[in-house]
Amino acid sequence: MSRHEKRVAAPKSWPIPRKTSVWVVKPRPGPHSKDRSLPLGLIIRDVLRLATTLREVKKILHDGSILVDGRVRRDYKFPVGLFDLIAIPKMDKYYRMLLDRRGRLELRRLEGKDTRKLCKIVNKTILSGGRVQLNLHDGTNLLGTNEYNTGDSLILSLPDKEISKHLRFAEGKTAMIIGGKHSGEIGRIAGRRVVRGSAPNMVRVMIGEREVETPERYVYVIGEDEPEITIGCSL
Repeated sequence: MSRHEKRVAAPKSWPIPRKTSVWVVKPRPGPHSKDRSLPLGLIIRDVLRLATTLREVKKILHDGSILVDGRVRRDYKFPVGLFDLIAIPKMDKYYRMLLDRRGRLELRRLEGKDTRKLCKIVNKTILSGGRVQLNLHDGTNLLGTNEYNTGDSLILSLPDKEISKHLRFAEGKTAMIIGGKHSGEIGRIAGRRVVRGSAPNMVRVMIGEREVETPERYVYVIGEDEPEITIGCSL
């Protein structure tokens, strides 16, 4: 597998110009897939414009100035994915990674420091002794109980990643769509349709006065009546 990435071949979810230069930073394998994350070096240089060269990016990271989910990250190829939090304490700036209406990754600026992260349970594993392990969308594994179901969301405190709130996947809950033509939109879950066979189950979501249907894997519960996390504003 190549260690390099050309801009024209970068995932469509990356919000970068394609023809300004040939190469772009390629993320390392990590907690998020390549099309659902941006390398930290690209965020610092091309999105936040805190540096003009990769040499400057490495200097910033070496100083420990950038925190991802409450932990100092010094690898410029570290993948920052959906719902991850970026903090720059020296500048008093805080950001959350979300999606825009075109399905592209977008950093949203927060008004102040946020130490809560939303994660979706994508799988459950039974360990020795009957213990239940929760597998989250960002690669985190936590010990839990059978009260947590696949598809539910958790609010984690950072940086210790302790569960502070459990959001069940159910009708009436506030949810965000993270894929398809309704990507980035927020609405309320109106129902779920089980599809027999290999096709994905579908979920109906009310967005304002219109109802849309999208695959279940694209729906993330983000709150009860209102979002439990700060959505922030565009840069």
